[in-house]
Amino acid sequence: MELLTTTRAVRKRLDLERPVSDDVLRECVRIALQAPAPSNQISVRFVVVTDPEVRRRLGELYQAGYDVYRQLDGIYIGSIAKEGAEREQQERTAVSADRLAEIMPEVPAIVVGCVAGRADGLGSWVTASLLGGAMPALWSFMLAARLHGLGTCWTSVHLQQEKAVAELLGIPFDGVTQVMLTPVAHYTGETFKPVDRPDPDTVIHWNRWQD
Repeated sequence: MELLTTTRAVRKRLDLERPVSDDVLRECVRIALQAPAPSNQISVRFVVVTDPEVRRRLGELYQAGYDVYRQLDGIYIGSIAKEGAEREQQERTAVSADRLAEIMPEVPAIVVGCVAGRADGLGSWVTASLLGGAMPALWSFMLAARLHGLGTCWTSVHLQQEKAVAELLGIPFDGVTQVMLTPVAHYTGETFKPVDRPDPDTVIHWNRWQD
């Protein structure tokens, strides 16, 4: 219960000085591979970037994607208006998201989660099936990282630069889809706690969709 309710998106509290060992990253992937896989086919792939120069260049591509994201009114987290306590939480999260973009080239490890295959121009069933080959394992990787005292943050803004990232990392663009990117670092400060979320009954539709 604690793991599932305290695995937060970590952006500001990433330790930029302490390295993350290859053995720990490998162990997180080992755990992640226990996640369900469609048709029992392991199609998820992890590009783990620890080389300082490659990390720097990848971080700069992330920053370029983030610059585009910040211009998207109603999509960029800082442009979404909320009221009361939710407004304060939204503003804090926007500040932390901006901070992550600033420090991305400096984090000790960056993982790009991928899946073999592409669904460009195909229907929702094919797209959902393709992404379903990666997302459970990628989330399990982040849970495993939490168990090892590591902070992560699921992001996708780098996909605005997907081809450039593919070229940088040698990912075959025509046959592999990038799904997400996450920094990986030891986190600073105390542990995390649950945050405010909607009551379950506000998001459940029993038996059929109801407005």
